[in-house]
Amino acid sequence: MAKLIPYLVSEDARAQAEFYINALGGEVRSVMTHGQLPDASEALKDKVLHMCVMAGGITFFMSDSVFEPLTHGNGIQLNLEFPTEAEAREAFAKLGEGGTVKHPLEPAFWGSLFGQIEDKYGVIWMITNQAQASQA
Repeated sequence: MAKLIPYLVSEDARAQAEFYINALGGEVRSVMTHGQLPDASEALKDKVLHMCVMAGGITFFMSDSVFEPLTHGNGIQLNLEFPTEAEAREAFAKLGEGGTVKHPLEPAFWGSLFGQIEDKYGVIWMITNQAQASQA
């Protein structure tokens, strides 16, 4: 069975990774730079070729965009579902720092919170919490 691992290309992968670690908790697991490649360009030696980040219990791969301009779109969005409302609210607030609220975090008709933000790096996040069973 395949495993999906988001791969984020960034203008500054190190700064973006630290932002997510501060927002969600976690750590950088490994970093490989262009300087580790044979015949590496001096101009690119400190740029991130590949980084493995654990944030919010999720593995992300990241790299710096060095060979073509970075473009942002809305075709892919990352959904984070938290077990509690408090965790969802905290993540929404932290990931939203310096970004844009596209939809406020509020109760949705299906029984959980839902909100959507575009973070300061152009990544769109949907934040939810697990729906609570209705008390009948």
